[in-house]
Amino acid sequence: MSGEAVAGGGAAGHGETARPASAGSPHPQGGVRAFLRLVMIEHSVFALPFAYIAALTAMFGESGAVQWRELLLVTVAMVGLRTFAMAANRIIDREIDARNPRTAGRELVTGALSVRSAWAGALVAVVVFLGACALLNPLCLVLAPAAVLPMVVYPYGKRFTDFPHAILGLAQAIGPVGAWIAVTGAWSWDAVVLGLAVGVWIGGFDLIFGCQDVAADRAHGVRSVPARFGIAGALYGARVSHVVTVLLLFWFGWLTGAGAFYWLGLAIVAGAFVYEHSIVKPGDLSRLNRAFFSVNGFIGIALFVCALLDLAVRGLGV
Repeated sequence: MSGEAVAGGGAAGHGETARPASAGSPHPQGGVRAFLRLVMIEHSVFALPFAYIAALTAMFGESGAVQWRELLLVTVAMVGLRTFAMAANRIIDREIDARNPRTAGRELVTGALSVRSAWAGALVAVVVFLGACALLNPLCLVLAPAAVLPMVVYPYGKRFTDFPHAILGLAQAIGPVGAWIAVTGAWSWDAVVLGLAVGVWIGGFDLIFGCQDVAADRAHGVRSVPARFGIAGALYGARVSHVVTVLLLFWFGWLTGAGAFYWLGLAIVAGAFVYEHSIVKPGDLSRLNRAFFSVNGFIGIALFVCALLDLAVRGLGV
C-alpha cells in the first residue's frame, strides 16, 4: 500500500525508486536535510492549489480583494500540516517500508535519519501548524486537532481496513474547508463540496498508485483496495472516483457562481482524467508514475490557474 498521498493534495513522495538498504548512512543522523528528504518538502506545492482556490473564493465573497496575511498563514498552515503528516506516516510505516523493495531506501529504514529526529521534526511542524491556526482566527484553532487526527490515523488504516484510501480522502478534504474558515471564520458548505472533490480525487489516485505494491502488500498482510480486489478492481474504483470528482467540482462552480475560466479549467481537468486512465491498464503499469505524479500535479495547478483567472475577471482585487 503506497502510504504516499499524505496531507494536502496529494503527490507527496511519488515517483521515488527504491535504493538498497545500504545506501543510507550506517548510523542515524539528525540533519535537517535528511528530514526534508524524508517528507519530500518540495512536493508541498501539490498540497496548495485547492486550498488557494477555497481561500481566494472566500476572499472574493468577503471583501472582493486578496487578503495577503491570511493567504500567507494558510500557506504556512498547509505546509506545516503536510510535513507533520508525511513524517508521522514515515515513522509509523517504517517497518512496513523495510519489507517493501520500493520503499526500502527511505531514510528511516536505511538509518540516514533517526526516529527521534523524525519525531522532533514532526513536532516542530505541528507546532507551526497550530501557531498559524491561532493567528488566523479562534475557529481555526478550535478545529485544528480535528485536522491533525486523520493524519495519524491514516498510516494505521492499512492495518485494519481494506479502504485506507477513504481515510486519506477524508484527511485531504480538510484542506479547502480549513482554508475557507481561515478567511471567513465561519463554516461553509460550499467549501465542504470542494473539500469532498479533493478527497475523492486524491483517494482515487491513491488507488492507482497502490497498484504497484500489490505483491508486497499481500505478502506482508498490508491491507488496501488493490491488495483485496486486484489491480483491475482498483483502477475501476479510481475511474469512478474521478467521475465523482468532476461532478463535485461542477457543483462547487455552480454554488459559487463561477465564470467561463473556471469552466474551462474543469474541462481541462476532465480531459486530464481521461488521459490518466488511458495510460494505466491492469496489465501495464509502466506509465503509472506519469499518470500519478505528472498528471495529478498538472490537474491541481491547471484548475487553480483557471480559477484565479476567473476570480480576477469577476473583480477580485489585489
